[in-house]
Amino acid sequence: MDRRSIIKNAGIAGVLAAGAAPAVHAQAAVRWRLASSFPKALDTIYGAAEVFAKKVKEMSGGKFEISTHAGGEITPPFGVVDAVKDGAVECAHTAPYYFFGKNEAFALGCAIPFGLNSRQMTAWMYEGNGLKLMREFYTKYNMISFPMGNTGAQMGGWYRKEIKSVKDLQGLKFRTGGFPGKVMEKIGVVPQNIPGGEIYTALEKGTIDAAEWVGPYDDQKLGFNKVAPYYYYPGWWEGGPQLDLYINQKAYDALSAENKAIVECAAAYAHTDMQAKYDARNPAALKQLVGSGTKLRPFPNDVMAAAFKAAEALYAELNDKNEDWKKIYADYSKFRADSNLWFRFTEAKFDGFMQNQKL
Repeated sequence: MDRRSIIKNAGIAGVLAAGAAPAVHAQAAVRWRLASSFPKALDTIYGAAEVFAKKVKEMSGGKFEISTHAGGEITPPFGVVDAVKDGAVECAHTAPYYFFGKNEAFALGCAIPFGLNSRQMTAWMYEGNGLKLMREFYTKYNMISFPMGNTGAQMGGWYRKEIKSVKDLQGLKFRTGGFPGKVMEKIGVVPQNIPGGEIYTALEKGTIDAAEWVGPYDDQKLGFNKVAPYYYYPGWWEGGPQLDLYINQKAYDALSAENKAIVECAAAYAHTDMQAKYDARNPAALKQLVGSGTKLRPFPNDVMAAAFKAAEALYAELNDKNEDWKKIYADYSKFRADSNLWFRFTEAKFDGFMQNQKL
């Protein structure tokens, strides 16, 4: 019988029996490096990169491996965008608003003062136009983005002195993550953009008067309660800050369709995993902090009102001078209005009732 007929008419068993097994092209192994903006000590926020890398390896059967590197190991914490853009590393995990100095539109991919909460941010990204608009913007930096983590609403930070009114913020040297500092400047604060691993020393030495990081679980690990007694809430500048996975566009394009799907799924898994960890770990940490003497305080109403007014003024200014911001913010702000209307009748009312119960 003609050899080609055997292959055509037999199943795989027939092909193998005939000794005519077709060539199988094994997928080449892929090795990447991921640069993080965070220190290894923070197992939640840095850990998201490790969770991502672990899932990529598992789903690829070990064929796709990504080594993770803390801020400063292979690139400075705030140098990761340039490293990805230039192809020095294949990918990075970071908070997009760290890079507002390049373009304020970066902040819209992470958090802006009085912006979206974590669920709203995820909805805007996946079901709204968020991911599409941010990816269009990131083409200028030779990279593609994937949502990869959210801390949930953050705390308002640690202060060496009590804040009784907006007047107490005048001249206050305050560590905050990038873009929110532009609003704080308008209400008299002197913002300081310091990497997570350097905050404690600056606060201890009095180089800064106050600092915010994330929330009780991370803040306790970093020991801020030892050098600043007052802990304020809420972090009005970070209602739902999203972390991103940035990938060099050329490196991403070189992946097989299967590996692209693996990256997408692993990033989505890490995205959910990060907030689950924060939501589970923050309550116990807050109890421990208060139990050890931390003075928990809400921001005074005049601070919140002044900050909101300053934020709206800043956004109006950016609409006039930054076309990237104007395009993305128009969609963002409409989504925020619609989402807040919905949450007003559902999440907010339910949460408010439950939090007043003696459970």
